[in-house]
Amino acid sequence: MNPRVNIPVYLDYNATTPVDVRVFDAMQPYFVELFGNAASSSHGFGMQAREAVDTARQQVARLIGATPAEIVWTSGSTESINLAIKGAMDCHASRGRHVVTQATEHKAVLDCCKTLEKNGFDVTMLTPDTDGRVSPEQVAGALRADTVLCSIMWANNEIGTVQPVREIAQVCRARGVLFHTDATQAAGKLPVDVVADYVDLLSLSGHKMYGPKGTGILYVRKGVRLTCQMDGGGHESGFRSGTLNVPGIIGVGAACDLSRRLMQSESARLTVLRDKLENGLIARLGDVVVNGSREHRLPHVTNLSFPGVNGMDLLPRLTDEVAVSSGSACTSASMDPSYVLRAIGRADDLAYASVRFSLGRKTTDAEIDFTLEKVTRVIEELRTHHVVAV
Repeated sequence: MNPRVNIPVYLDYNATTPVDVRVFDAMQPYFVELFGNAASSSHGFGMQAREAVDTARQQVARLIGATPAEIVWTSGSTESINLAIKGAMDCHASRGRHVVTQATEHKAVLDCCKTLEKNGFDVTMLTPDTDGRVSPEQVAGALRADTVLCSIMWANNEIGTVQPVREIAQVCRARGVLFHTDATQAAGKLPVDVVADYVDLLSLSGHKMYGPKGTGILYVRKGVRLTCQMDGGGHESGFRSGTLNVPGIIGVGAACDLSRRLMQSESARLTVLRDKLENGLIARLGDVVVNGSREHRLPHVTNLSFPGVNGMDLLPRLTDEVAVSSGSACTSASMDPSYVLRAIGRADDLAYASVRFSLGRKTTDAEIDFTLEKVTRVIEELRTHHVVAV
């Protein structure tokens, strides 16, 4: 065994990332020493906290091309998505009750839309192509006179496919429709410019970019109105009430700043490692299906299906030494194939036998070598035993 490789190898960075030590160092003083309430500016403790929060707002804004006043702090992307979608639809219900989205969105978006439907709103669900992309023409064809909002994610969390966000958002802007994008997986990995990309609302989460869990951001373009979903105090320009999580905010600000500075070099490095893993498995195993677009995708993600193996056996054989995720959603009562893979036309047997590999800041070349050996050995053993998914 290569002594440079710590077991298990972590290749599940799309699920969560470790807090970068530089981010942790920035946060640490705000737990004990600089503990003031950022909303209390009448004394030094509160003013120190407020100044630090303002700096973090600038760091986040710089990452996505916004202004600090357009940054709203939340507890994570799920809350940001709820505030964006429900807040927009509630606020503009007198104008229209129609929203457009697509079938491979994160559950936070899909479940928001289900709730809206229960409350009398109308949802159009677009079907992506076999790469997992929707086209501007599809969106244009779905927009109606009563459409208030279109929500299309920037990059998919399971297959890494990147949507043509700028072109879709431009269609929406021309028709007077608000455009929201879940950029949870894209921010810090791909260039984002909310002005050039015609974005009205954008959701982020700190723990996907080496920041702390329980921290999130909603970008709200100046002039866009939302109905507050959490009452009590009118914080964050009236968009989101509640005492600010100062240490978490400092952390997500530092994480955004670090991601902005490292984005280009890290993207290039991870693309090389991802391609080494993907191409290596294809060369060794032959029959491997790449899920999602190979042209329009995140630099650190590959989702692969392995025909001829039982998906129920696959992950348990891998995760003792390589931490990865399946495209399948498992519960104690049932195991269903990934709705994302189903939406792009994958048969259930392939969906069951899929593995998402997502690389990150700590991934090394030696870890990829180890993973190649491990996955190859497991797949060959499963195929040798002729265990076929049902």
